[in-house]
Amino acid sequence: MSSFNRVTLLGNLTRDPELKRVNSGSAVTELGLALNRTRTLENGERQDETTFVDVTVWGKTAENAAKYLQKGRSVLVEGRLQLDTWTDSKTGQNRSKLRVVAESLQFLGQNQQLPDQSRGQGQQAAHSSSGEGGYGNTGPGRSAA
Repeated sequence: MSSFNRVTLLGNLTRDPELKRVNSGSAVTELGLALNRTRTLENGERQDETTFVDVTVWGKTAENAAKYLQKGRSVLVEGRLQLDTWTDSKTGQNRSKLRVVAESLQFLGQNQQLPDQSRGQGQQAAHSSSGEGGYGNTGPGRSAA
């Protein structure tokens, strides 16, 4: 049986990214993403829902995310789901958490340019593949270094 593990999310950062290094020296950044949805109830009342998602970013993309992103910034994340499981050391209970491992990011909003960009178009893109990456061309209308 085949499977397909792909996620695309657009949301706002809930906190400033923090860059860390694992024992091998690879860069990793954890992002908190808020996804907002408004729906109308049967009585006509509008109700806002927010879903919070943890995103892990690796390599050069993690370095760029930590350098250029901040709380409140909009980002488009493409990646895969990963289930983390562990045993809680205090209670002994099995715990699990579903997270997104980013394979590419697009920095949206705020017309900021990277230091070596000659033209800005209101978007910045960071791409990675197989957990490594840097800035790359993401298609028409998107700026890249």
